Amino acid sequence: MASAQRRHLFISHHHKDDALVDKFVKLLGGNGWDVRNSSIRAKPENQARLDKGLIKDSVIRRLLRMKMSWASTVVVLIGDKTHTRPWVNWEIDQAHAQGKRIVGVFEQGGKDADIPASLEKYASAIVGWNSNSIQKAVDGGENNFENPDGSTRAPVNASTSSVC
Repeated sequence: MASAQRRHLFISHHHKDDALVDKFVKLLGGNGWDVRNSSIRAKPENQARLDKGLIKDSVIRRLLRMKMSWASTVVVLIGDKTHTRPWVNWEIDQAHAQGKRIVGVFEQGGKDADIPASLEKYASAIVGWNSNSIQKAVDGGENNFENPDGSTRAPVNASTSSVC
């Protein structure tokens, strides 16, 4: 049996979508990838501290930058509330500042969820919940922009690619 191909990802998501992160990792694992996720998933006691504002934003930003720098690609899981989360937009902006590839993935079931504003600006690809599409987008093989159902649509940003 061949060994799994390891990918270091930072999976940006709304913390209430932690179960979706597990499904995402399992989906790619079933297709031959060993996904190492460097994103923050707060334990309940730490989440309570975060919710009460007991952890300074500067500490969170520093931790997120460190964890993101380890990843080759930032994946944004797009659920129905993702676009309302300020930390998700901050993570996308930071990924762009670090020169990371940024891939949006619509949650399983494909709802017409709003895309976070920063993803509109900086996405390299946005795909539906399909392991082959996700893997091609993460590895940079395709820069497809899809609707939640996987059908093709126009790119969300006006950025162009150039070779220097």
